[in-house]
Amino acid sequence: MFRNIIKYTEDQFLSKNHFPLFHSGDTITVFFEIKEGEKNRIQSFKGVVIKKQGKGLTKSFTVRKISAGIGIERIFIFHQPNIRKIEVNKKGKVRRSKIYYFRTLKGKKARIKS
Repeated sequence: MFRNIIKYTEDQFLSKNHFPLFHSGDTITVFFEIKEGEKNRIQSFKGVVIKKQGKGLTKSFTVRKISAGIGIERIFIFHQPNIRKIEVNKKGKVRRSKIYYFRTLKGKKARIKS
């Protein structure tokens, strides 16, 4: 009559990625895998963490870098299966959790204290 009800936890669905602890203002390098046709390659994205948001499966972070004078932002999801590793290059000291004001700064003003 009664069927066995199986309860699944989030841990059973996710590959356990152990990433280092980082915050807004830190300079990090994210290594992720890209599939181009049948070939796979690993690409890196190095920049400053602008924000971390969410919790659980929807936890994400935004990284910003300047390339050829143009600002590029990329949003990564923590539980994305194509992220291979994250390296913290430099710890930054900021007073806010979301540093949107960093987008408008240029030149020497766009440096973050260590």
